[in-house]
Amino acid sequence: MLSYRVWGCALIILCVFFSAVCSGGVTVNVTPKVEVLKGETAKLPCTYTVSPTPSNTVVEWYIEEHDTRKRVAFSQGGEGKSDAGTLLSGRVTIGEDFSLTITSVQPSDELVFYCQVTAGLSGVGDAATMLKVFFAPEKPELTKPSNPHIQSPAFFLHVYQIGTCVTMNGHPQPRIIWFKDDQPLPEVKDRKEKTNMISSVVKEASGLSTVKSTLYMQPKKADKDSVFQCTVEYSMPGDQIKQKKSDPITLNLNYPSEKATFSLLNTDPIKEGDVVTMKCETDGNPQPEFDFTKDGKAIAGQGGLLLLKSVKRTEGGVYKCTATDFDNLDADLSGTITLSVNYIDPVNVTPAEPQVVKLGDNVEWQCKTKASAGHTVQWKKGSEVLSQDGMLSIQEVSYDKAGEYMCVGAVPSVPGLTAQASVNLTVKGKPMIEAPVIGVVGMEGDTVTLKCAVYGFPVPQFTWKPSGKESVSVRGNKAVSALTLQATAEVMKDGVTCEVSNEYGTDSKTFLVSLKRAIDSADRGRAFSLLLLFSLLLSGLCVVQNL
Repeated sequence: MLSYRVWGCALIILCVFFSAVCSGGVTVNVTPKVEVLKGETAKLPCTYTVSPTPSNTVVEWYIEEHDTRKRVAFSQGGEGKSDAGTLLSGRVTIGEDFSLTITSVQPSDELVFYCQVTAGLSGVGDAATMLKVFFAPEKPELTKPSNPHIQSPAFFLHVYQIGTCVTMNGHPQPRIIWFKDDQPLPEVKDRKEKTNMISSVVKEASGLSTVKSTLYMQPKKADKDSVFQCTVEYSMPGDQIKQKKSDPITLNLNYPSEKATFSLLNTDPIKEGDVVTMKCETDGNPQPEFDFTKDGKAIAGQGGLLLLKSVKRTEGGVYKCTATDFDNLDADLSGTITLSVNYIDPVNVTPAEPQVVKLGDNVEWQCKTKASAGHTVQWKKGSEVLSQDGMLSIQEVSYDKAGEYMCVGAVPSVPGLTAQASVNLTVKGKPMIEAPVIGVVGMEGDTVTLKCAVYGFPVPQFTWKPSGKESVSVRGNKAVSALTLQATAEVMKDGVTCEVSNEYGTDSKTFLVSLKRAIDSADRGRAFSLLLLFSLLLSGLCVVQNL
């Protein structure tokens, strides 16, 4: 009878227990992944809900080591504590909000963390968060092998070590990418391939990774100018992928010469006075010694360059370059250039002396030159072309014909190949004054400046009536006298006379001086007259159209 009572009581208790569990539960919420840089502080949030609300709840944080959970901190009754003897001891705390804070995070802290909530009859719940730790590796260092020279004709048949790239202290493990001439090389691990990479990783005591990669390659001749670099590619928080590049290296490929090239670097036809550059080179590396000759006579060069400064016509001829490569003495390593130097002789003008002729006389010049190719001869005054056959004849010269004349010889097929000479023509005769310009003053008594411009040679003498402060300038056959004086009533009435004279005759002109407002009135009167005339013409046109 007693046993039935015991079993009944036990059954009632179990029913009550399972009823509580089934009607309640624990829900735990965490951040699935938390990212942090090495050495910084990480915070792992944890929140939960429990139904029904228990009288006592325990929140615990665990890490997973070797497939076993190990507690690192807990909170009970509002008091948080950390566990001793764990990887995080001394660096971990649990807050009032149940978040786990880890200071001075290390790569070894990159673990799965579990937030577990135990709530009595409501049950137990947990959730996992992954802590990801990042640290940027050092700039990769790229080094050549201890024996950097790849030599002998057979090197094209073998695979050689090109360089070793090392990047230190990165987390997570970085990746090394090889570049040749700024183009990435495919990652090949098979050592039987002509291009392959052998990599290794060392886990440092700090938990960081040092990665080393060695590039092997079967070189070609063209690789002597190739530039090699390695790049470390690494991850950072926020799914960022970053890179750091090494300093570049080049190969030291030595191979014999098989042919030589001798070329003229000037692109335009050569003319006297040019700098001529000829270059001799072979397809070998390094470049051998070079010898130069002109028409069979030895001349000095600089390495593979032959430089002719301010070349002369006598330096035209056959130039030869000969290279000597002791690794391939049977090869014909030579080349020739036939150099032609274009020239033009100085132009010869007859008569060459400056010409002085009387006003109205005739004058004639002849110009000749010689050149290496077809050439032209032109006579010019300023930009105006006066003759293209070497003869220049001027009939009945006037004062405006005086000045400098230029004879220009040119070879059209050779840009810039020219020669020139100049002669001067002076026209003598009686002075001739240009039309006078009216002087203008604001009011009587003001100062006015008048300019008397005259052609004539010899330079005429100026006489102003009345006189004032005078200055004279002469340019060629033209002289200008500037007179400054007071605009008196007499000057306003009679004007000012400029008289000029030389041994061939005289000339004079009167310069008027007027008030500015009088001139403005006269201008308005002329404008009105023109407007009236235009109106009359327009009216007449309309009458004709109506008829």
